[in-house]
Amino acid sequence: MGEKEREAMEAGAPEREEERSGQEAAAQAVIEASKGPIGSGDGRLDGERKAAPERMDGGNKAGQAVEAAPERMDGGNMAEKAVGAAPERMDGGNKAGQAVEAAPERGCLPGGELGDEGPQTPFILIRSARVDANIASMAEAAARRGVKLRPHVKTHKLPELAARQLAAGAVGITAAKLSEAEVMADGGIGDIFIAYPVMGAAKARRAASLAQRCRLAVGVDSAAGARHLSAAAEAAGIALEVRLEIETGLRRTGVAPEAALPLAREIAAMPGLDLTGIFTYRGAMLGGAPTMDLRAAGHEEGRMMAAVAQELRRGGVPIRDVSVGSTPTAVYAAEIEGVTEIRPGTYVFHDRMQAAFGLCKLDDCAAEVWVTVVSRPATDRIVIDGGSKTFATDVQPGGAPLQLQGFGHVVGLPHAVFERMNEEHGVIRVRPEDDCQPGDLLRVIPNHICSTVNLHSSVYISDKDGGLRRVPVAARGCIQ
Repeated sequence: MGEKEREAMEAGAPEREEERSGQEAAAQAVIEASKGPIGSGDGRLDGERKAAPERMDGGNKAGQAVEAAPERMDGGNMAEKAVGAAPERMDGGNKAGQAVEAAPERGCLPGGELGDEGPQTPFILIRSARVDANIASMAEAAARRGVKLRPHVKTHKLPELAARQLAAGAVGITAAKLSEAEVMADGGIGDIFIAYPVMGAAKARRAASLAQRCRLAVGVDSAAGARHLSAAAEAAGIALEVRLEIETGLRRTGVAPEAALPLAREIAAMPGLDLTGIFTYRGAMLGGAPTMDLRAAGHEEGRMMAAVAQELRRGGVPIRDVSVGSTPTAVYAAEIEGVTEIRPGTYVFHDRMQAAFGLCKLDDCAAEVWVTVVSRPATDRIVIDGGSKTFATDVQPGGAPLQLQGFGHVVGLPHAVFERMNEEHGVIRVRPEDDCQPGDLLRVIPNHICSTVNLHSSVYISDKDGGLRRVPVAARGCIQ
């Protein structure tokens, strides 16, 4: 790496270190606030956040346009916003918390394990001790490789867990959509990167507004999108930080590497914008195809991005940040010189996919779906009360490169196959000798936890002291 490139990367390091110290202090405050009156593990639950209707100026115009043109809707603004959580007590919470912590690794559990006042199935249980271990492991891996960690919050969607990640050493968080970032900012998170092209004048104005209450960087992959952001930033009188997305093989958003320099120059010249870096998302891809060779995939990803960064710097665009990595590839991409930041997300919980990749053991998975057996109509088949409204279906069985069987791992019944789902029915193939009766409880580690969490309005967090809390999934459904 040349001297100019090194200077570009290191410029502002003291300022970022000061920001990081502030982030850690703020994160600790968020963690303490999230405990509130229920931090003692007394069995009380967080209530659902109330939805406060938010007035949208020009609402009549938008409504008329929707009515007049039913086949077209050019985006929209959030109509509701979570504004607070009312604590709620769950009698018998300690019994339920102790039951989930003490649950044996065998398959079916008696239906009364959670108590009459415990949570009702289906629900997601999050084990705090495993979460903290996963957070610490990735933070240590990033620190050992000398890169910044900016975890993606699309997995958990909870400001409380984002704060834990910051307290463990993350420099900030990553979000996918503006509404997701707004929820995190409302929750006290002060350094956010939206790793998605923000498109359109209305969303650009929202981004400019958000940038005035937290440190914000926004993804861009076109001159059209950048012009909207430029106009909004100019109108707000701010310099909006942007990063250029590079397409590295997944064949979705991002500019091709060979077209990056002219676009970067155009964006860097736009008023109101500060082009600070490049980013990509590639996943477990190698040579354009899915792979199990995560080290080779990560190294290829890192080398591609480092090469683009070098070309931009030589071409007069002095970027600092080179941001890469999914949970499968992050630690390997971080081994390539020139990579400055990784953005894994799923690692906070892990799931069946990550276990199949060999990144964790099933015992490391911090989130599991608890369900009830509602029927055993045949000796080789049970039906549970969780279907496609409970479990994500985006990771189908049999897909490359993992070739998973079924839609999840049934804890204690490794031979069982979660074969199919309807909206409210999950059908699991079992053995005749499996002692699973209607009313029994099962735990399932889903193939993909990120999109599974998004199906649930709340999750239950099992704290280390035996308490059980219900926490609203604050950023659920944030798609705008």
